Amino acid sequence: MIIGRQQDVTVAATSVMERTSDSRLREIMVSLVEHLHGFVRDVRLTEAEFREATAILAEMGRQSNDTHNEVVLMAGSLGVSALVCLLNNGDNGNTETAQSLLGPFWRLNSPRTENGGSIVRSETPGAALFVTARVVDQAGNPVAGAEVDVWHASPVGLYENQDPEQAEMNLRGKFTTDADGRFAFRSVMMVGYPIPTDGVVGRLLKAQDRHPYRPAHLHALIVKPGFKVLISQVYDPADPHIDSDVQFGVTKALIGDFVRHDEPHPTATDVRPPWYSLDHVYRMEAGEAVLPRPPIK
Repeated sequence: MIIGRQQDVTVAATSVMERTSDSRLREIMVSLVEHLHGFVRDVRLTEAEFREATAILAEMGRQSNDTHNEVVLMAGSLGVSALVCLLNNGDNGNTETAQSLLGPFWRLNSPRTENGGSIVRSETPGAALFVTARVVDQAGNPVAGAEVDVWHASPVGLYENQDPEQAEMNLRGKFTTDADGRFAFRSVMMVGYPIPTDGVVGRLLKAQDRHPYRPAHLHALIVKPGFKVLISQVYDPADPHIDSDVQFGVTKALIGDFVRHDEPHPTATDVRPPWYSLDHVYRMEAGEAVLPRPPIK
């Protein structure tokens, strides 16, 4: 098609997309072109702004490596990650769900850990945290033999892959639920932390006068054949940024009950008060168990 006016560009591009043989890809690409072209018209994007936008996309690619994923970070900071999650879970966004953001710091092959064991693998100052949890299906029945990955940031707000002071795989572990669907472990109480701001996302937050903080949270990824992989986070309601998460990830279903104890621990004689406990239930939905692609190595 020879272009006669600006409207013809959308007609020509859409008609090409409509020839895509894969029906789902065709649906996505037609809608993408329509919305992208509509966005360009809506904001009357200038040539200089377009060149800057393409340069930013290229820069995000260069800033992504084995330990950091700037594209995932941007998707979260725009609310896209949270929206995709909620649209695809909880009866297609109609009910509460335990699903949450994967985040940019999940790694494969966390160390296998005995039920009740510790995931602290190097000296990590901070109040002790004792987690007991149960994995159930939508009817409340226990899910036995589920594989559970857990990970979280340290009390200084860094994941081990960001911090040379931490041992490899510190504050990461892999557990298997028992016959009652239970697993438990010991760690240290996490804190909220700022997302990396030395890249494109940081410039965006500064331009919008937004803070970079995520409230304190515990990650879990739970796998069992016959169930959709559960990717979840449990948030501390006492965190000062609980209602202004920079990644828009906090939902009512993900608020945990982190209890502070100022008395001695009943069994762990090496623990000094205060210490914390969390008792939580994870609910899995029926589906296909497909692991996500790890955002980092």
